[in-house]
Amino acid sequence: MENVVNPKYFIRIYFLEKHELGGVSEPCWEGRGNAMPGGDQEPGRYYVGVDVGTGSVRAALVDQRGTLLAFADQAINKWEPQFNHHEQSSEDIWAACCIVTKKVVQGINLNQIRGLGFDATCSLVVLDKQFRPLPVNHEGDSHRNIIMWLDHRAVSQVHRINNTKHSVLQYVGGVMSVEMQAPKLLWLKENLRETCWDKAGHFFDLPDFLSWKATGVTARSLCSLVCKWTYSAEKGWDDSFWKMIGLEDFVSDNYSKIGNQVLPPGASLGNGLTPEAARDLGLPAGIAVSASLIDAHAGGLGVIGTDVRGHGLACEGQPVTSRLAVICGTSSCHMGISKDPIFVPGVWGPYFSAMVPGFWLNEGGQSVTGKLIDHMVQGHAAFPELQAKATARCQSIYAYLNSHLDLIKKAQPVGFLTVDLHVWPDFHGNRSPLADLTLKGMVTGLKLSQDLDDLAILYLATVQAIAFGTRFIIEAMEAAGHSISTLFLCGGLSKNPLFVQMHADITGMPVVLSQEVESVLVGAAILGACASGDFTSVQEAMARMSKVGRVVFPRLEDKRYYDKKYQVFLKLVEHQKEYTAIMKGV
Repeated sequence: MENVVNPKYFIRIYFLEKHELGGVSEPCWEGRGNAMPGGDQEPGRYYVGVDVGTGSVRAALVDQRGTLLAFADQAINKWEPQFNHHEQSSEDIWAACCIVTKKVVQGINLNQIRGLGFDATCSLVVLDKQFRPLPVNHEGDSHRNIIMWLDHRAVSQVHRINNTKHSVLQYVGGVMSVEMQAPKLLWLKENLRETCWDKAGHFFDLPDFLSWKATGVTARSLCSLVCKWTYSAEKGWDDSFWKMIGLEDFVSDNYSKIGNQVLPPGASLGNGLTPEAARDLGLPAGIAVSASLIDAHAGGLGVIGTDVRGHGLACEGQPVTSRLAVICGTSSCHMGISKDPIFVPGVWGPYFSAMVPGFWLNEGGQSVTGKLIDHMVQGHAAFPELQAKATARCQSIYAYLNSHLDLIKKAQPVGFLTVDLHVWPDFHGNRSPLADLTLKGMVTGLKLSQDLDDLAILYLATVQAIAFGTRFIIEAMEAAGHSISTLFLCGGLSKNPLFVQMHADITGMPVVLSQEVESVLVGAAILGACASGDFTSVQEAMARMSKVGRVVFPRLEDKRYYDKKYQVFLKLVEHQKEYTAIMKGV
């Protein structure tokens, strides 16, 4: 559903759908009038943030204190023509951006809108020399011109790239992911030479496509190019890499197709919003438009600089490098920053200034975590019963499952229900810290029972497995030199109290949740605020526009139990590798 409100006086309604894993049984109503806390007048400067996720486009109107004043969302199409091929349409996505942006600015003085920021998934957009869509599929459907971030068609190509052992791979944890752009580009050259590759004039990361569409400026964001395209903030493109993997085409045309003008996130693009884009979006022409961010990085920007004074957190007296931002939605991304480069095996980066200017970024990740929870729950025999009971109570299925777990746990802590049920969560391969896309999911401890209790406990074990995966990533980062004391969670999964508590208990760290639950949109709005010149730096905007909402502390009395389950967790992947070795060559 969408929520569109007038910022002069509004009531927000959040209905947390299944994909948000909200864990609340009723709508949450919040009202706010003209007066701000402390009697101040409502700020008169607004920013629009637009976030393109895997399944929807969302927009928000945000003030200079980081308060969401209006929100709207719009579903977008996805195609899966064959297994591991996932595609979208840039025309569909831009149309959805226009719909939601027009809705969030209804009823306000457009002259008060100072800036616009975009974030999006790191999907690959292909256009011809006249900026028209080109097909990324064997069917020749040019409407489907985006290879989505989670597409795994380029497995052969990424293996060959990794076998080169080129030095650029040091900056992606030693092993490039199939979800990055180089293997996808190589796949297009090898499989769609005539219909796509030879006609292509522009390959954009989706966030950069959006900023181009808004401004007509083809400059790329440092975030996208450094994190997904092997660009170096210090050295630029490495000609030898592209020649070695068979994409020397880019070198010969001076990288014009993939970006030879690069700007840091938050930088203002060109002359701002073009008249044509202004008409499409319902915004004033000429307002500042920022160089973009990948969606997870926008979430990191929206939470990692939060002012935590007065909440009893260890990170209050520590540098921002002691914080880990975990952006958890369809997938989970773990963002840690450092003053000096830290090389973490199996963890992407270090990337200089890719999220916070002046800091190196390491990015861990877990593929399709939110989708995995859906998969486990919806595939269970008791799912129809769950749907019926949740509907009867006007609850999301995950809110119902959380309450059902509380019902069956009796006197023991809820987490102890999985004492003999364990899950390894890599149903879509391991992104970090093992960087092994051949790994599979595992469940041990299954019984013949298929009732609702059984489903609820399997759901709990899956949530715990994702939290153990986060602990695994943190341990790898700390072994390499990071020092992390506090988690900052945002994204759809962070609205689920069970998911949050399990992350606190299993990592042994407090979890900070933002005052504004839509932290990714706040991050996008921070970009627009920086581009407008209203803040002197990204760091200042982060501190002013991010606020603590709630802190969830770990239940330390359960530590021994989770330490033992973590031992089992690590044994699972060890055993899987043994099974693979036994069956090798059959």
